[in-house]
Amino acid sequence: MRRRHTSLLATLAAATLCGLFAPPPARADKATPLSATAQLPVKEVTIFKDGHAFVLHAGRMPTDEKGNVVLDYLPSPVLGAFWPSCTDKAAKLSAVTASQRKVLVERTAIALRDLIEANVGADVLVTERPLTNQEKPAPPYPATIGGLPEQSGEELERTSPPNGGDKLPVKGSVVLLKLPGGNGTKVVPIERIVDVTFLKDHKPRLAAEEFRTLLTMKLEWADKKPQKEADVGMMYLQKGLRWIPSYKVTIDGKGGATVRLQGTLVNELCDLDDVTAHLVVGVPTFAFKDSMDPIALGQNAAQVARLVSLDNGQVSNNFSNSIMVQRQSNNDSAMVGVAADAAAPADLGPEVSGGAKSEDLFLFTVKHVSLKKGQRMVVPVAEYSVKYRDVYTLDVPFAPPPEVWRGFDTNRQAEVARQLSAARVMHKVRLANAGQFPFTTAPALIVKDDRVLAQGMMTYTAPGAETDLEVTTAIDIRVQKTDAETKRTPDATQWNGQHYGRIDLAGQIKLLNFGKQAVEVEVVRHVLGNVEKADNDGVAVMVNAFEDSTFAPTTRTGSDHPTWWGWYNWPGWWHHFNGIGRIRWTVKLEPGKPVDLKYTWNYYWR
Repeated sequence: MRRRHTSLLATLAAATLCGLFAPPPARADKATPLSATAQLPVKEVTIFKDGHAFVLHAGRMPTDEKGNVVLDYLPSPVLGAFWPSCTDKAAKLSAVTASQRKVLVERTAIALRDLIEANVGADVLVTERPLTNQEKPAPPYPATIGGLPEQSGEELERTSPPNGGDKLPVKGSVVLLKLPGGNGTKVVPIERIVDVTFLKDHKPRLAAEEFRTLLTMKLEWADKKPQKEADVGMMYLQKGLRWIPSYKVTIDGKGGATVRLQGTLVNELCDLDDVTAHLVVGVPTFAFKDSMDPIALGQNAAQVARLVSLDNGQVSNNFSNSIMVQRQSNNDSAMVGVAADAAAPADLGPEVSGGAKSEDLFLFTVKHVSLKKGQRMVVPVAEYSVKYRDVYTLDVPFAPPPEVWRGFDTNRQAEVARQLSAARVMHKVRLANAGQFPFTTAPALIVKDDRVLAQGMMTYTAPGAETDLEVTTAIDIRVQKTDAETKRTPDATQWNGQHYGRIDLAGQIKLLNFGKQAVEVEVVRHVLGNVEKADNDGVAVMVNAFEDSTFAPTTRTGSDHPTWWGWYNWPGWWHHFNGIGRIRWTVKLEPGKPVDLKYTWNYYWR
């Protein structure tokens, strides 16, 4: 019974796959004139910083002889994010079909063959190339173009095996020329004809069939009376349109700043003509952003099969085997071009990393945006005045204990020394966002008196909050840090039968202002161990090392630890006795007057 059940599932699976991926039955459908198709205009786009866009098409479109709307545009939406609609009171949307169909496209004839084909019935003078190099060129002779033999798509479909798919015409390589005076019809290979002289006006354009991917919106009309036009629309989420924010912060030196936000639009999706663009701060979660909706006709059989979850291994194998057969046998079908239609990954410009996922969603609206696919555009988004103040900050990271330091090789010791020596007082501009718009994560250019001071990173700042933009190193403020061991207590404590010693230390940070004006400096010192006390109103706390990333200002790896942290295999007892301490001071530095910041801490060692 089990074997029969498995066989039945395998049969159903194979039949289902054939239904999904087999080409349509051969039929003699006439090519749809390209003029009968339409481009549904884009009305609005909601653009996210990660390159996704929510696109809204809407308009009153012409219908074909069946009352349906045929669109010469097929989006590639995210799975489950394609929603067509019909807002016409007299019609109801019954289905939307995406398919490869033959269309009749008219173009300017630019080759000799095209001009001959476009002017069947025209009277001409024909000059032929001699058969040999020794033969003299024959004089031109009069004739009437009788046509170029071809096998039509309908004929090929009738004579092909079943399920062969739609066919394009196969054109011959000869032209039929009717000779004057009833002297018969001459068959001449195209390559033999050197030139053709039209004795009267000629047709400069030629219509030819080709395959296009069309979107057909099937409409049910009231009283079954189709109208010539219908109000339709569609909305979808698709990757291909990004906005990259950037700021220009102009400070006046007196506590006032003008913040200008502009967006760079990168369009690799579709043409935009006078649309309303909503630029989104923050990136929502798109659960299926890496899966394309089947309406796009852009996934091959293997991709779809991976989405089908079947528990039975034999059925899965049958699926995969059938897929390989289908892919190898469909070379003559209209689906051959589907995989080739899948566009290569578009270059949507650089991503601005940091904080985007934690930002609240907010919309900036820019109207009357016109941008063709492949173009880039910079648009002003917002401008507002804010207050700022100059602040000076000093972050002093912790060093590894001497017992750990001695285990590093010379190169690693030099790397740690370089990181520790990088502690400098930084001059920053602290902006107070008192407006109704949040600041988003973006590059920020800091300007004063039409001169660039620096470029920093604006981080997400909600209305009512503050953010710092780094300007430069405060070279007028000297920093000197010293640490000294004050006491060493062997066998200070026991744990799990092991004895541990305690090392007590005292530190001092000396600041000296060589500038001409008093400045306020915010100092943060981290220590590896247990912080005890600090003078000058310093606030000492123990940091939650598992969640607080502020104790590692020198790291560039994106982790919550200095780069040297992983060079040592920290034993379990270390975290039992020791932690990470943090001390904060806010001190005012008068010109020429040093300030000493003192503190003590300890750590345990075995």
